[in-house]
Amino acid sequence: MRILIVGCGDVGLRCARLLAGRARIYALTHSPERHAELRAAGVTPIPGDLDEQRGLARIARLADCVLHFAPPHGEGETDPRTRRLLAALGRGSLAQSLVYISTSGVYGDCGGAVVEESRPAHPDNARARRRADAERRLRRFGKAGRRVSILRAPGIYAQDRFPAERVKKALPAIIAAEDVHTNHIHAEDLARLALAALFRGRPQRVYNAVDDSGLKMGDWFDVVADHLSLPRPPRLPRAEVMAAVTPAMRTFLTESRRLSNRRIKRELRFRLRYPTVREGAQRTACGGDARR
Repeated sequence: MRILIVGCGDVGLRCARLLAGRARIYALTHSPERHAELRAAGVTPIPGDLDEQRGLARIARLADCVLHFAPPHGEGETDPRTRRLLAALGRGSLAQSLVYISTSGVYGDCGGAVVEESRPAHPDNARARRRADAERRLRRFGKAGRRVSILRAPGIYAQDRFPAERVKKALPAIIAAEDVHTNHIHAEDLARLALAALFRGRPQRVYNAVDDSGLKMGDWFDVVADHLSLPRPPRLPRAEVMAAVTPAMRTFLTESRRLSNRRIKRELRFRLRYPTVREGAQRTACGGDARR
């Protein structure tokens, strides 16, 4: 089996390690500086840039399966990178299975409601609308006889992916009564879930890629503070916190939802290695991050 990883960062490298000895792995990369790192992980680098259509023709018949983890560009309402990728893949007939990591932000603000995958997407900001555009393109691509799985991932964390600087600066969190619900997934579980979807996902199926935590945002920052042996952030009313945070953080603090993970457990028979962020932080502190 030949698998192409597009956007081979942390999660992509974890997938490559999980697939070692089971498949031949390629990774599209526009950075020659990463070639040595990829080869060390058992991955064959393929030069190419999703921001330029030319040069992508070489991937048309390269792999049986594609793991698409590349984020959209940081501007606009659409995702030209996904459009270019699918145009290149569409020139061949080899790739028959594709997994895309999207964002749970496509649901928009749900007022703290429990969110199943059947809930219509309602992206409230440009970042989420770019992801929704990619999802639409991928579903159309799948209707041509390919099997596409979309993983809607929330906040991804791992040993070096905690919001440490925010907690170190003692930036305030919102009081519990006014706080938003947030969702998380450990990077290792996300990589494992991507492979579960690759081999067992239903055609054109959406999956919430989320653990069992079900925390509010302030509780998440408390977990991070405890993990780093730092004081927990102070709690202030929502209006005071919103006035003090960056526009990017304000977006996260205005959307509240509780993602259901019943579908990944039922359909993909997926068992979380890190069921909650508390367990994930504890095991990470003890050297349990599976990258190591």
